[in-house]
Amino acid sequence: MIKGFFKLSGIILAGALALALGFIITQPWERLFPRKSGETRQPRIIIPRERENGEPEFDSPAERMAYEDIISTKIALRDGEVMLSVLTQNLDEDPVEEQIIAYRNLPEAEGPVRIAYVDYDGSRGGYLRVWDAPTAVTKPLTFSMGIRDLIGDRSVCVVATGMGEGGAHTLTAFRRIPRDSGPGGKGEPFKKIADLQIDGSIRIRESERPQSYQRGISGGMSFPIAAYGHDPQSENILDQVEIIYTYDSAAGRYEQSRITRAPGPQIEQRRLQELLSGSPGVFENFIHDLWYSVGPEGTLDGRRYIHFDPASREITFFGDGAQQIFTWQNSSPTRYGLYVAAQSVSVTTLRRTVDIELESIESIRVKVFEDVRLKISADNTWDGSYRRAKSSNKGTPPPQSPYLDARYESPLGKIRFSPEGVYEIRSGENSEQGHYAFFPIDGQEVLEMRPRDGGAGETYLVERSGDNMILSRARIGAAGIRKLNERAITLSPGR
Repeated sequence: MIKGFFKLSGIILAGALALALGFIITQPWERLFPRKSGETRQPRIIIPRERENGEPEFDSPAERMAYEDIISTKIALRDGEVMLSVLTQNLDEDPVEEQIIAYRNLPEAEGPVRIAYVDYDGSRGGYLRVWDAPTAVTKPLTFSMGIRDLIGDRSVCVVATGMGEGGAHTLTAFRRIPRDSGPGGKGEPFKKIADLQIDGSIRIRESERPQSYQRGISGGMSFPIAAYGHDPQSENILDQVEIIYTYDSAAGRYEQSRITRAPGPQIEQRRLQELLSGSPGVFENFIHDLWYSVGPEGTLDGRRYIHFDPASREITFFGDGAQQIFTWQNSSPTRYGLYVAAQSVSVTTLRRTVDIELESIESIRVKVFEDVRLKISADNTWDGSYRRAKSSNKGTPPPQSPYLDARYESPLGKIRFSPEGVYEIRSGENSEQGHYAFFPIDGQEVLEMRPRDGGAGETYLVERSGDNMILSRARIGAAGIRKLNERAITLSPGR
């Protein structure tokens, strides 16, 4: 009798433990351990590196899990839907994260890129798609999406940019309705507040908001949006109009507030028609060169330049002693030039889109948009006018070079750094050649070496001791530069 009682009690206890464990596993972590009141979670940015086989490499299992959580959707997409990007963030006051998913429908080849809002439904114990809407973007490779406070009242605004029909630049913005509009709530969770398209370019004019806004004491001003397009009243292709849109609180959307005409330079119109013919190859050949930045006074800044190399499909940015190399992925023609999608060679999750407009036969105007902001140099603002290097004044000093003209002895062999950015390592009968560059990141000197045969490149932290250089293998990640636990390599001057 007693044995039967204990046996029955053991079975009941085991069953209760199993039920409790199952409940814990199926619940979101945030639901079991909610954050403290007032604590907010920022969007997580994980920047993986690539192994030789192309797979991402992480510093820890936690970083891998966080990355996989960010790039994966919390719901299954429908048949024919292809994901383009995902934003994972807490967009309301509950302790559970939501998602904004950008996708397109394969059957609609020329259709718009759409975004969907995914929220957690406590009554069903899972995530649901509660809203979706089209954007004005129709070319997926140009699509970019971000979250910012456009209005100045700390509301969530999803901003989608890219290119639409006929090479027009587009901006679509949706504002999160400040009420419970998730599963079980009433009304749409987002409202469209801007839907702009123009044959030139579109910029959000952000300005610094006061400390009272930063501390949560008061609101801030809304950001105006500037759109630049062709002046329909002018025969000169380069004459533009600037249209300013400001937020109208009564209408709850951005409305046109001012138009200003901006006359462009008088250039032979036939030559312009040839350059802006709609074929990306023509304009790519035109910009294939070294371009120096032009300051507000019209003088050349020899410390900052961009080199466009469409033949090698690379774009090199150099400024403040830092060199950044991007792979040229895709070109889309615009009315005034090209819209280029590029990816960083060193940090593969750093995407950059470059809007290049013809300003004159010897000058261009550049606007740069970045998906992830990593502090590669002190100032990453590349927007502005650039002049072709061969037309620069003779008195202009050349840019500071990231290259050396030196020979070294090392455990790897004899190393030759040429001023053309090419290195050679000789060890016995073996020889290796490739490209290299010295540049600073966060106040530290870095050397990047990429073999010419396409093998995996190496990144080194550089320490100088007299005429010697000490190289330590390093990784560039989300937290900056991390030195690997490997023996350092000492380079001594050689012949």
